[in-house]
Amino acid sequence: MQKTIWISFDLGVKGDYEQLYAWLDNHEAKECGPNLATLRYAFQEDLLTELTQDILATVTIEKRDRLYVIWREDASGKLKGRFILGKRKAAPWVGFGAQESPLDEEE
Repeated sequence: MQKTIWISFDLGVKGDYEQLYAWLDNHEAKECGPNLATLRYAFQEDLLTELTQDILATVTIEKRDRLYVIWREDASGKLKGRFILGKRKAAPWVGFGAQESPLDEEE
């Protein structure tokens, strides 16, 4: 099977970008902005497991490195996204928006 996916990556300052870029180039990925690429990925049964193993076989991943994959689910047709390496962290824009402050009440 093949599926179009988008990969967002954050390998920090010292990340193994050279090997990740080689992996992306070997998969004929297209650049979609800073740290975002799209490609057609061939897999047998489990997209995320096979993709993760494929990347780990090529790229040296450190503790704080993150890769997020977006794909369209066949059954529902909905877009799905998941970190295959790393996890979500606090967004740098938190606190910049204008939000209503809660009402202070005396009890």
